[in-house]
This record gives sequence, C-alpha cells and structure tokens, in this order.
Amino acid sequence: MNTNDWLVENTKWLEKAGVGTARLDCLVLLEDATGKDRAYLLAHPEFPVKGSTFHKLEKQIEKRKKHVPLAQIRGKTEFYGREFIINQDVLEPRPESETMIELLKELIEHEIQDIGYRVIDVGSGSGALAITAKLEFPSLEVLATDIDKKCLDVASKNARKHKANIKFLWGDLLEQTYTPNPKPSILLCNLPYVPDSYEINQAALNEPKIAIFGGRDGLDLYRKMFSQLTKLKDKPTFILTESLPFQHKKLAQIARPAGYKQIGSEDFIQLFELG
Repeated sequence: MNTNDWLVENTKWLEKAGVGTARLDCLVLLEDATGKDRAYLLAHPEFPVKGSTFHKLEKQIEKRKKHVPLAQIRGKTEFYGREFIINQDVLEPRPESETMIELLKELIEHEIQDIGYRVIDVGSGSGALAITAKLEFPSLEVLATDIDKKCLDVASKNARKHKANIKFLWGDLLEQTYTPNPKPSILLCNLPYVPDSYEINQAALNEPKIAIFGGRDGLDLYRKMFSQLTKLKDKPTFILTESLPFQHKKLAQIARPAGYKQIGSEDFIQLFELG
C-alpha cells in the first residue's frame, strides 16, 4: 500500500469512529512510523507503507478508533517546543498551560529579577511545567511534587531526557515541599479543575480521571492547597494557577483567607501575590 491509499483509507476509518482530527492524526502517525516528515509524505504519495511499518500503524489506528489519546499512542507529546514522554499514567500537558510559562517568564524578568527564588510545581504529572521552567531559567532551583508515584516516574524520565536538575517529591500537594528557612518561592499549580458533572471528550476519558476532575465545582484541590498555605509561616510570594475562566472569581475568593490577592490573569491562568 502506498502513502496516499493508506491516508485515504485510515482517515475514513477514524472519521467513521468520530475522531475529529482524523487526517491530521493519520499524518502524525505516518511521520512517526516512516521517519519522514509530512511534507515529504504528501509530495510522494507513492511512498510505500509495508511490512512492520504497516502492522505498527494498523495497531495504532485501532487504538485511535477507540479514542485512545494520540499522545498515549505515540508515547510522546510536545510542550513549549520540547518533546515529553507520555503514557496512560499522566495527563497530556495542554497548550493552555504554556501561558503559565509565559506569565512566569514575565514575572521573573520584570518583577522579581532575583535568582534567589525557587519554583515549586504542585501536582507535577508529566513534569512538563517544572522541566520547562528549569530549562528556561537554569539558575532557578525547581522542585516538583505529586501524590502519584507513577507520575513522578514519568516526570523523572522527562527530566533525565532534558538533563534538567529537578528535585522530585512524593506527597500530597505542599506537604513535602517546605523546610526550615526556605527560599522565597513561586508555585506553579495546574491541579485538576474540571467539575465532576462536566462531560469531557472521548479521548480525555482515556486519561487518568484523578488528573482531570476536581470535585463538584472543580476547585476541591485548590481549596486543600490554600488551606495548607494558611498553616505555613513562610508562604510562597507568588502563585500561578490554572482553571476554567468562569472559576477565576471563586478561586480568588478561596485564595484570600491564605493571604493572596489576584494581580493578573490571562486565559486559563491566574497570578496571585502574597500580601
């Protein structure tokens, strides 16, 4: 079978299964399997798809027909221009989360201008936020915490892949992150925030639900984290959070008793400052 015939046939199968990005997904899988970029594949429709390559793609298409996320099938995804290992144990980092890195960069470059700060990624998952922060600002100390050891295993692999020196901590939100006389810090918090009653797409149903849903209004874990902060003497100076835009007003109310006020927001991201 040649590239053109394979694309036509399998795009049709994925469309029939209700995959909205059928042709793009087929092209991505073809690129991975053949080692050729899509420009080459489209310019050479006669390029053969056969043997082990054909059988590998056949298995991958069957998974995609069942709405297994493309990143899980590939075992990787891209975030902020870098490739990260992904499997069924971690949530694929979303493009919305890249805004958190942009706001972190603005904060460090224009507000803090101090290499004495450390960054703590709370609920790190794949480690994409922590690793990106470290690679963008190598002088920063970066910690990452997660309650799931399987997530920490994936995050550690990603850190080794990118040669990022990060300390990973196993614990419930902030419980393992603070030591006597800590450095001033910035929290990156992309905690589960989808309300339990929300319907999510079929691909997301194949991702770990513990990393998606956050209780009745989606903010239970943020309540828990800010409750932990109320008990700390040395609180982080800044906190960046991700949630749905309609949740921002409520999240600002949740943050207030811990001593935080919102000083900025963009899309899904809010920036809080102590004081």
